[in-house]
Amino acid sequence: MTSKIVAIQGNHPSELNPKSDSSVFLALEAQSRNCKIFYYEPKDLSIINDKVLAKGYYIEFSYFNKSFFKIISRTTLNLSKCKYLLIRQDPPFNLEYISTTYILDKIKDKVKIVNNPTSIRNVSEKLYSTTFQKYMPDTIFTKDITEIKKFFKKNKKIVIKPIHSYGGNDIHLIEKKINKKMILSFIKKHGHIMCQKFLPKVKFGDKRVFLIDGRICGVISRVPKKGSFLSNMGKGAIPIAAKLTRKEKKISNLIAKDLKKNNIYFSGIDFIDQKLNGDINVTSPTGLKTFYDLTNINLAKNFWKGLGA
Repeated sequence: MTSKIVAIQGNHPSELNPKSDSSVFLALEAQSRNCKIFYYEPKDLSIINDKVLAKGYYIEFSYFNKSFFKIISRTTLNLSKCKYLLIRQDPPFNLEYISTTYILDKIKDKVKIVNNPTSIRNVSEKLYSTTFQKYMPDTIFTKDITEIKKFFKKNKKIVIKPIHSYGGNDIHLIEKKINKKMILSFIKKHGHIMCQKFLPKVKFGDKRVFLIDGRICGVISRVPKKGSFLSNMGKGAIPIAAKLTRKEKKISNLIAKDLKKNNIYFSGIDFIDQKLNGDINVTSPTGLKTFYDLTNINLAKNFWKGLGA
């Protein structure tokens, strides 16, 4: 049987943590289904003679070897020869990220790309949530310092976030008073920002919901470390098993159906205190390995089965 090729566009494998990384987890399941893994970094993606090419390497992953990956051979591959392609590099969602989606648009009718590159551009991870704003804490998107002051006066304690960052980076809790100089500097660096009413129950954890092909497939909770309000595992939060409330299921199903309609196959959404927190992760959703470690349920099987692999 000829192996199918799964291309992964991501950060260099040496930057990945096999104990928690979803890209490695998905690749291992693909290998078990007789797929060959071709791995490349976004910087090595090109259009040459009207072909979408990537300089990279065939690679094998393993949880049991001393090194969790082994480069088999290096080559330049015409990506239209792949059966599947996973866009898995970390944000920020900047112009370089956008450029890769335009390049991959050229082959999206020949290769099954997850997530669809056009859809990644159209579904802004934070701005998309405005469709479901009635399920969120009080939230505004602005770069107007006057509006931010009014929002703070109304809510007393707020969180500000860049629209296109990730992983809990550059998130600030504002209480007591507004530091105008800091806010203006933040806006200058990030442009439009997201301002949200702070939810104190985040100390008990948020909930990350995994959506695959328009369905709720699993959920975990992530409890911030002592003294922190950040529920990202990269910021020291501890994952625990969790269940969704009826309200959270209803909201998750609405979003799952809408994302599927928008050609988003795999995503993660987050709740704090039964409220959607506005982070709808479509660029490089994480948490599948952690979910498996907590529940012994392998959502990578759901992922590849849904694609027909």
